[in-house]
Amino acid sequence: MNLPNLISLVRFILAFITLGIIINFEINTAIVYICLVLTIICFLGDYLDGFLARKLKQSSELGAWLDIAADRSVEMGYLIVFAYLHWLSPWIALIFLVRGIFVDGIRSFAQQQGYTAFGDKTMMQNPIGQFLVSSHFVRGAYGIVKVLTFLTIILAQEYAYLKLTGLVLAYISTVFCLTRGIPVILEGLRFFKNNSSSSNQI
Repeated sequence: MNLPNLISLVRFILAFITLGIIINFEINTAIVYICLVLTIICFLGDYLDGFLARKLKQSSELGAWLDIAADRSVEMGYLIVFAYLHWLSPWIALIFLVRGIFVDGIRSFAQQQGYTAFGDKTMMQNPIGQFLVSSHFVRGAYGIVKVLTFLTIILAQEYAYLKLTGLVLAYISTVFCLTRGIPVILEGLRFFKNNSSSSNQI
């Protein structure tokens, strides 16, 4: 358990403490700002664990898995709680959930054949797919939009005029989610074909 992995674990725990506060306490100005600050810290941790893993040369398969698991859990935790509280459409949470299951399943299948989600051994071969899925620009933009979505929806519980902005950001996040997920699914088809060919040869 190195420092980057510890940060991944802490931000996972911190996110669910935040969601516990949102669910169990009456929403007022103090709660809104406490949850806002905790959410910011949580998502800063997402950047920090990756930065430290590269800086300290402590990248590992466990770290990569833990980072993705924490990302998915935190993302889905916020979306499900927001849907439960009627702050957000449950359809958005459902889209993220189904997309995550398919994409992570395909990436796991690709990993068995020596490919990774990102980096030099990325499973993405199509240049457009590589840009949408692997480029720092799109990944960064997607991350920023998601964080702004969560923060705005929380703030909208204190400032009602932000509800429309939060909804618009949520739909933009959903478009990002699908736009980055579909290329992975399309590229992933070849791994199933390869596996089928290998099975037939055996």
